[in-house]
Amino acid sequence: QVQLVESGGGLVQAEGSLRLSCTASGSSFSIDTMGWYRQAPGKQRELVALMTRAGSRSYARSVKGRFYISRENPKNTVYLQMNSLKPEDTAVYYCNADDGNVPYWGQGTQVTVSS
Repeated sequence: QVQLVESGGGLVQAEGSLRLSCTASGSSFSIDTMGWYRQAPGKQRELVALMTRAGSRSYARSVKGRFYISRENPKNTVYLQMNSLKPEDTAVYYCNADDGNVPYWGQGTQVTVSS
């Protein structure tokens, strides 16, 4: 089992920045990919960014150039630096970790961007 704990959400004005963090514990040695998804009210959960243990990154088109994902593998921690935030980035952001068999999810952290 893997447990994920997120932090760093909050309220920010448009064009502002926030940094999300997520730390994995438990059987975290088996994790390869870690990343972030988000879900806005009335919408489906969508991919934001992913990063493999080896360092390969992928981003949703809507956040490319504004968001940056990074990891500290010894700490089993993944970060999401969000810059130039827009009101449409408002959502609950969920940390995700995958060991190749089972996806694990954090409890979610609210990000609200005011115009």
